[in-house]
Amino acid sequence: MSPRLLAGRLAATRSSVLLLGPRQVGKSTICRGLGARLYVDLADESVFLGYAKDPARLRREVDALPGGSLVVIDEVQRVPALLNTVQSLVDRSARRIRFVLTGSSARKLRRGGANLLPGRVILEYLDPLSVLEMEDVDWDRALRLGMLPGIYWGDEEAAEILGTYGEVYLHEEIQAEAATRNLGGYARFLDTVALASGQWLNYSKLSSDVEVPKETIRRFVQLLDDTLVAHRLPPFRPTRSTSRRLIQRERVLLFDVGVRNALLGLHRHPLGPDRVGGVFEQWVMLQVIYLNHALRKGWKLSSYRTEAGAEVDLVVERARDVVAIEIKAGKQVTAADTRGLLSLAGLIGQRRPLAMWVAFRGERAQRFGSGVEALPVLEALRRLAAD
Repeated sequence: MSPRLLAGRLAATRSSVLLLGPRQVGKSTICRGLGARLYVDLADESVFLGYAKDPARLRREVDALPGGSLVVIDEVQRVPALLNTVQSLVDRSARRIRFVLTGSSARKLRRGGANLLPGRVILEYLDPLSVLEMEDVDWDRALRLGMLPGIYWGDEEAAEILGTYGEVYLHEEIQAEAATRNLGGYARFLDTVALASGQWLNYSKLSSDVEVPKETIRRFVQLLDDTLVAHRLPPFRPTRSTSRRLIQRERVLLFDVGVRNALLGLHRHPLGPDRVGGVFEQWVMLQVIYLNHALRKGWKLSSYRTEAGAEVDLVVERARDVVAIEIKAGKQVTAADTRGLLSLAGLIGQRRPLAMWVAFRGERAQRFGSGVEALPVLEALRRLAAD
């Protein structure tokens, strides 16, 4: 097991941190290694009940600590009122008490009237494992079971544990929170959006498939976003007007391909050749999202598609340039695979430096006369992270 990229940064920072991430990505594991003087685990029902009944208890406990102490509050969204106390304690800078707060639902915090402490804490995100947190990739496990640490590095029961994730999420995060009364509609939506994960989202078609109004579908997608279970990838928008007609639909990706597969019942057996391509594409896009968070890169991510059918899976806009990445699950690349990249290059022109990559599963890099590079996928991801 390799150390998580975020762990060293959390240990070294002198600032307080709000750490958000879905369940089972390893937030608690990292925080338990920080050596906190006070560790409040709100996932423990008895601890939760104690603080829910008496939120002022936190102030009394912190007042009893020596200056410079570290306090961890795990799953803080369960008692949002504690954030107001934390804000007050952080403002008392003379004692230099540092907080690390974790949460798996920004929605619960906002609904609870909580202040997300802007200007007082660093906001960090923890995702499933990235390629920088492992020496190599077991492709069967990565594409079938996904990158949740306990699943990817787990034993023979990992697939069974993963199979409960969707059900636990549906009941605990949705039913218990009473986010929607239409649980049947939401269950159908969750299955349908798992099938559509990584595709260009058509809200009208999704509404028809799930048999709920389109605006309800939009609320459901926002709920996935707020509970950190999905990432939204907007369409690429050029900085100047163009006659080229671009598709303006977004893509929505469930945060882990293993969870997506489990919702569809595809996680217990090796993926067939007809499924590998779509899952591999999502896996690579998610890896870029994970790296963007873990390394605090600040990249602007989008997808490019024209009405004429030219596509680029991922456009990474960095401070000094743009990296366009087409993703192919095969081990061979041809000039036909570069068509979308060249279309985007024609749109961007000379206004910004543009690198054009095809990330594929071959073993050696290739360069086309058009300037497109075909890179083995792990090399592409590590090069992107290093720049």
